[in-house]
Amino acid sequence: MTLRVFSYGGGWQSNAALVLAAEGKLDYKCFLFCNVGDDSEDPLTLAYVRGHAMPYAAANGLDLIELRKTRRNGEPDTILEWLGRGKRSIPIPVRMANGAPGNRNCTATFKIKVVAGWAKAHGATAKNPATVGIGFTLDEIGRIGGDRPAPGTVKEYPLLDLRLRRWEIPEIIKRAGLPMPPKSACWFCPMHRESAWMTMRQERPELFQRACDLEAMLSERRDSLGKDHVFLTRFGKPLGEAIPDGVDPLFASDDAGACDSGWCFT
Repeated sequence: MTLRVFSYGGGWQSNAALVLAAEGKLDYKCFLFCNVGDDSEDPLTLAYVRGHAMPYAAANGLDLIELRKTRRNGEPDTILEWLGRGKRSIPIPVRMANGAPGNRNCTATFKIKVVAGWAKAHGATAKNPATVGIGFTLDEIGRIGGDRPAPGTVKEYPLLDLRLRRWEIPEIIKRAGLPMPPKSACWFCPMHRESAWMTMRQERPELFQRACDLEAMLSERRDSLGKDHVFLTRFGKPLGEAIPDGVDPLFASDDAGACDSGWCFT
């Protein structure tokens, strides 16, 4: 029997898939939430997953399982701790001076491999791979193919099969009596849109300052290596300068790219 799981990120599409599964419209009983760290995930996402999605799943006979990457000693690892360990390369897609994103190893390490490891532990093999559902909607079809499936897994896109678009997602979530979830991502993710940074600065200034401090730490490390500074936005300047205080997010130029894997943002 083929193992079927859904890669749950905590955002709009993942929660719509959870509701559709509860309604019997999607063939998934197991949803896997890869928590990249309580210190790294957006606190709003963690609050939603634990306060709304998990109780809803349990009430509807679904398993919403929280997974964590672990170190060799068995202790849980986090992306923020990973960033602080002094590696020469930076595993999140920080922006170079020209605005181009750098390496992005965080998704593969903390999500894709973690799901694949869980699937292997539950019987998935190369000959009998687990099917992993990814929550792309029809308007995101261009994002397919950003990452190859991990060994022992194959991807499928059930919301595409239903021909759902992102603008249809709120109705699905709300009819289940659930509030709308926030966009799921690490609070310091360089793929945040400008409006998201503006909103964070206005509504969660302490978290915004933590992102500024993290960016400064990464650039200080680059100084010690004789390399150029890196940034959390595409604007080629420190976050506190790139996102001025008091600007309404409605005036953001949200033309930045988004994560191309779907494992983080759905």
